[in-house]
Amino acid sequence: MQIPIFTVDAFTNQPFSGNPAAVCILENDLEEDLHQKIATEMNLSETAFIRKLHPGDDFTKSSCFGLRWFTPANEVPLCGHATLAAAAVLFHIQKNTNAVITFVTLSGELKARQAGDHIVLDLPLYSTYPQALQEIEELIKAAVGDLVVQDLRYSPDTKKLLVRLSDSYERSVLEKLQVSAQRFLPAEKTGKVKGLILTLKGNPSGKHKGHDFYSRYFAPWYGVLEDPVTGSAHAVLSSYWSEQLGKKEMLAFQCSRRGGELKISLRADGRVDIAGQISIVLKGNLTF
Repeated sequence: MQIPIFTVDAFTNQPFSGNPAAVCILENDLEEDLHQKIATEMNLSETAFIRKLHPGDDFTKSSCFGLRWFTPANEVPLCGHATLAAAAVLFHIQKNTNAVITFVTLSGELKARQAGDHIVLDLPLYSTYPQALQEIEELIKAAVGDLVVQDLRYSPDTKKLLVRLSDSYERSVLEKLQVSAQRFLPAEKTGKVKGLILTLKGNPSGKHKGHDFYSRYFAPWYGVLEDPVTGSAHAVLSSYWSEQLGKKEMLAFQCSRRGGELKISLRADGRVDIAGQISIVLKGNLTF
């Protein structure tokens, strides 16, 4: 059996930066257990599987497809960067002729469109709520040590915890912070956190002008110690920072070692457009 597979670096236009995702195009249904086996073999934070919804569908002409995402450990309900990667494969490799592609996913219908050299994802926007420190004090200590935390929020829809560091810190503090994400697992006692976002307000007068906020993202609960650039985390960050900054249009940077940039636009319908560039770095076939 042969399955076309691609590696796409998302939220960057430079090879070997941004966030890599593997993308498989399924001409026929795949045995259920093979999705996880392939994702484990690829060993990237996410492997995306694009499938036809009807036998007569065509990857070049059809506008609606099924999409699933798997980490090396399990299936996840939403992955932004692998959705961007999947759209890139359809638009750039399959030469899909539609202006908008719709993906049917565990998080509902997600749409992707081309806008110049960016691909724009239409994603759900997730609200956050104040989080009491005493419930998660040990987890915060494991994440940031003695750094000053300015705000704590929780997103129940995504099970993500948002930890905002003090505005007095520069971006370099977030970048240099040594995080041992495996220590989060025993430290998280509530069972409700499945992803931890560290975030920092941008500094308009600093040397990195133009970014409204910075972040890093950790998901050891899903077998991902640190994710390079995370669309789903920005579906949470977008609502928080829009509220804090009073802005609907923002530019964000995720300060992982690979790094990546995201253009954010809150929509009137309560969703969010997140745009990024891509670089396709590998084309091949899985053979088994």
